[in-house]
Amino acid sequence: MGKQALQRVLGDHQAKAIGRMLRTSPRKLNLVAQSIRGQKAEAALNTLTFSPKRVAKQVKKVLQSAIANAENNHDLDVDDLVVSEANVGKNMVMKRFHARARGRGARVEKFFSQITIVVEEKREEEEKPAAKKAAPKKKGAGNAAKSQNSSAGKARAEKAPEAAKETA
Repeated sequence: MGKQALQRVLGDHQAKAIGRMLRTSPRKLNLVAQSIRGQKAEAALNTLTFSPKRVAKQVKKVLQSAIANAENNHDLDVDDLVVSEANVGKNMVMKRFHARARGRGARVEKFFSQITIVVEEKREEEEKPAAKKAAPKKKGAGNAAKSQNSSAGKARAEKAPEAAKETA
């Protein structure tokens, strides 16, 4: 008799992978995570492949793991996967000292971070009806501001010759 299995936290159309102990600061890792949020899985892989950031290679491995989890463990279609979440968190911090002048030492912190990538299966048919038409823009609001600016410009132009007369 062992422990009972935990309930599945994610939905039926989701799969996740976690990358821990990535040797970069969470702030730098979040820049890479922002670039793939909301993208299709294939486009996100391309983005990470050609990214100049060093940590992009490790994030790509985590994304590939999430895609493999979706395909093998949850029977999801790889072509319909979208990166629904890419969360970045803190991890361990190594503390080191750097020798400074007059026998002092400066603290150096080497940050580690972790990333959680959740991929979700979204069919193309589901996305099309969700798009709404944009509301038409109001035409009168912009013209009123222009007319006020032009009248202010005229008032300044009228005052300029008067000021020139007074100085003469």
